[in-house]
Amino acid sequence: MEFMSNFPCFSLILSMCAAIVSSALSGKWARRLNTAVIAIIGMLSAGTLYLTYVTNQSYVYKMGRFSAPWGNEIRFGNLEAMMALFFSVIMLLSIWGGRKHLLAEIDGFKENLYYVLLDLLMSSLLALVYTNDLFTAYVFVEINTISACGLIMIRENGHTLEAATRYMIMSLIGSGLLLFGLCILYDITGHLLMSNIKEQVTLLVGTGEYHIPLVVAIVFISVGLAIKSALFPFHSWLPDAYGYSTVSSAAILSSLVSKGYIFLLIKVFYRVIGFEVICQSKVINVLFVFGLCGMIFGSLSAIRENDIRRMIAFSSVAQIGYIYMGFGLGTETGMVASIFHILSHAATKSMLFIAAVGLTDVSGQSKKFIDLTGAGYRNIIAGITFTVGSLSMVGVPLFSGFISKILFAQSCVSNENKMLPTLICLAISTILNAIYFMKTVLRIYTPVHTEHKKIKWKYAISYGVVCLLFIGLNILLGMCSEPVVSLIRSGISMFA
Repeated sequence: MEFMSNFPCFSLILSMCAAIVSSALSGKWARRLNTAVIAIIGMLSAGTLYLTYVTNQSYVYKMGRFSAPWGNEIRFGNLEAMMALFFSVIMLLSIWGGRKHLLAEIDGFKENLYYVLLDLLMSSLLALVYTNDLFTAYVFVEINTISACGLIMIRENGHTLEAATRYMIMSLIGSGLLLFGLCILYDITGHLLMSNIKEQVTLLVGTGEYHIPLVVAIVFISVGLAIKSALFPFHSWLPDAYGYSTVSSAAILSSLVSKGYIFLLIKVFYRVIGFEVICQSKVINVLFVFGLCGMIFGSLSAIRENDIRRMIAFSSVAQIGYIYMGFGLGTETGMVASIFHILSHAATKSMLFIAAVGLTDVSGQSKKFIDLTGAGYRNIIAGITFTVGSLSMVGVPLFSGFISKILFAQSCVSNENKMLPTLICLAISTILNAIYFMKTVLRIYTPVHTEHKKIKWKYAISYGVVCLLFIGLNILLGMCSEPVVSLIRSGISMFA
């Protein structure tokens, strides 16, 4: 059991070493190394989750010879281990589902570079999940940003270069605000370790000292991470980034990258500042309003789209709005609902992107709705997968999205001031989700007598396995949500 406490550190080191080694390998061997490393990280994360669940406690792992604050620390409990396991599973499925398209979408000599970026992205996500040090978190936020930007622009066409530029500009603004907030926190507390900062913040709140600088720091950190995670109205970079990058990149960016920033914000709320202090600062009221606006305007933008991948991208704006709306409720039940929706959205959105490429493959590579007519018949597994993802996004029972919306509806009841706008926006957003997702499902199942290129059997088998695994994961979250919710609740208590 004691040896298993090393697993998070092993995961981090393994992913970073894989990035270094992959830079000297051919594309084929870099792909094999990447697949093996992510699978091993998944197993190590599962072992970590087993350790924290059985012992029902969190662990602090000292990095190097010196204890904090002079040295660095990793801290993990149920929530961190579950998130690391989930991230590795989604990344593995997203890579596997889109790898047959990779050589057609990028130059062959850049294939190993693509897997270097994926390894660096995995290491940054693990660091954001596990680190107990704010400066380390900031370093890996930048690594995450650079890796994500590389994954967008590696396709090298006009759309992706423009999308990568817009993404980098917005991300740098977010990073700058985050850095300002961290500097202010360090100035008024004298610490970078999360637990030490929280002790000092508790003292400052008790004495009333540095009240305004503390609020300013909270605002900078919250807005900075909100920009990086594409909360409305900071989402302008998102549709092009997701719509024109490689299919694996779109699946990973939409399901994981923004979730890493959101998870870091949750850690700041609970482990750095304290959730009661966050609620007193009224910052969550702003996040609540932006979340509600994102739920509505993201869906309205998706309805206007005529490109299936851009439609799915705009849907992400709405779903991220759900998460921040849960934060804005200012209750533990709202936070539980938001964290569950992180899992639900990650599993569903990556599935939708993988399904969409299967539909475009049998529609002359066109992403326009008119050309996708009847695609569900031409690629049966892609049609079924897209339908399942659509039903989940709408919130139909049996699927994970239904559980998310039920949790949000239950959590808003405990906040009388915010209950009515939350329920109204939930209802409107659900109707809008049904309009654009069911419109697409009806389109792909509208019969048409047009011949299109058939997919190869080898591709169909591997692609079908990924689709079935995504469907199974979504139904698992929908049918067995209680253990997951219990893990989230216990993880939040370990956070505090």
